[in-house]
Amino acid sequence: MNDAPRTYDVVVIGAGPVGENVADRTRAAGLSTVVVESELVGGECSYWACMPSKALLRPVIARADARRVAGASQAVAGPLDAEAVLARRDEFTSHWKDDGQVGWLTSVGVDLVRGHGRLDGPRQVTVRTPDGGTVRLTARHAVAVCTGTTAALPDLPGLAEVKPWTSREATSAKEVPGRLAVVGGGVVAVEMATVWQALGARVTMLVRGQGLLPRMEPFAGELVAETLAEAGVDLRFGVSVASVAREGGEVRVGLDGGDELACDEILFATGRAPHTDDLGLETVGLTPGDWLRVDDTCRATDVADGWLYAVGDVNRRALLTHQGKYQGRIAGAVIAARATGEPLDDRPWGAHVATADSFAVPQVVFTDPEVGSVGLTAREAEQAGRRTRVVDYDLAQVAGASLYADGYRGQARMIVDLDRGHLIGVTFAGPGTGELLYSATVAVAGEVPVERLWHAVPAYPTISEIWLRLLETFRD
Repeated sequence: MNDAPRTYDVVVIGAGPVGENVADRTRAAGLSTVVVESELVGGECSYWACMPSKALLRPVIARADARRVAGASQAVAGPLDAEAVLARRDEFTSHWKDDGQVGWLTSVGVDLVRGHGRLDGPRQVTVRTPDGGTVRLTARHAVAVCTGTTAALPDLPGLAEVKPWTSREATSAKEVPGRLAVVGGGVVAVEMATVWQALGARVTMLVRGQGLLPRMEPFAGELVAETLAEAGVDLRFGVSVASVAREGGEVRVGLDGGDELACDEILFATGRAPHTDDLGLETVGLTPGDWLRVDDTCRATDVADGWLYAVGDVNRRALLTHQGKYQGRIAGAVIAARATGEPLDDRPWGAHVATADSFAVPQVVFTDPEVGSVGLTAREAEQAGRRTRVVDYDLAQVAGASLYADGYRGQARMIVDLDRGHLIGVTFAGPGTGELLYSATVAVAGEVPVERLWHAVPAYPTISEIWLRLLETFRD
């Protein structure tokens, strides 16, 4: 059954947190807005990424923190209750039902069309609905593509028959595997290795490179690797998977050096690919499966007339939920301004230009220890030709850290641009450091002069006193 064509000011493809933010801003500006979603409203973050993964990690980290405090460690000597941890995870995903998210869309006046949306020429979107029907949508002003990414799997013969885990299966599994192989050394790999080892799986990590978290400062990956190894994870560096096969209930993994590994499940955490392969890009002169190039207003640069926007992971500027939501707020404001003829530079706070997703991107890795970073690493700053000074400090020497955990291990680094006099990068690695990251983000994004940071006094005794120690080290 085909519905009559519908016209809106704005059509948003994808109802994850990015699409929700675009729609919220355009609707608040008075533009009629519809969102198209083929799965669950709330998207990857709500059901298969941020929320379930952090719900799984929280008991693991809480126990690890307690075990480092005399007097509490004896009370948490036993194993985690895996069934209770998984049940708590299910609560955070609303049991994979999106009623609450749909209710929110209704409350702000945004329409929802369920089904697979594809571009069908300029300002046109065709939706194939679950009942086999078709809905045709026309946008007066803008179409925003907010379809995110999917897991990128290697080209291995027979991989599909093995039914490997991706990040989705790793965050939604209903029981703990006896043996889990994790392929990769990035954020998803280390977080999921942390979870499933703590819940009772025997975990082997197969890492092609020579360290974990290769896009962060080297000490971060080293500290995480140290803790994972102490917990019992088998870390193998400099190896690649050459073959996979499932024999009965067992996965046989052949490695490039000739060794073989047996496991019950195998997780490939080997990167992301844009979710644009079946989006109708060819109908507007673009290539299916490509990332979408955008300007600083998130408007697609390769499409005439400026009606197409690509927001969030799909534009590859910063593959993080919070950065995608930031872009969504920018894009929504831009679409509204252009629709009403409002000059973009008249809005406060530079609200029409996305810049923080290029030089001040914060990220927390919720492992043991936590890792938080924003801005450039020392290597990236050097490659960019910046004249810098790198300042390191042992977090264990901070009074608040020693109170936080007996035998505290951690490190902090800040990178100062000597020509401009402000921070361009900060990394913390240590228990309880994730909540320090916003202060670092303000310093980097706000380009706060180092001499002014002296007057931001950290409370004693908290881990945030690391700021004073870093500044003292820089001065000396």
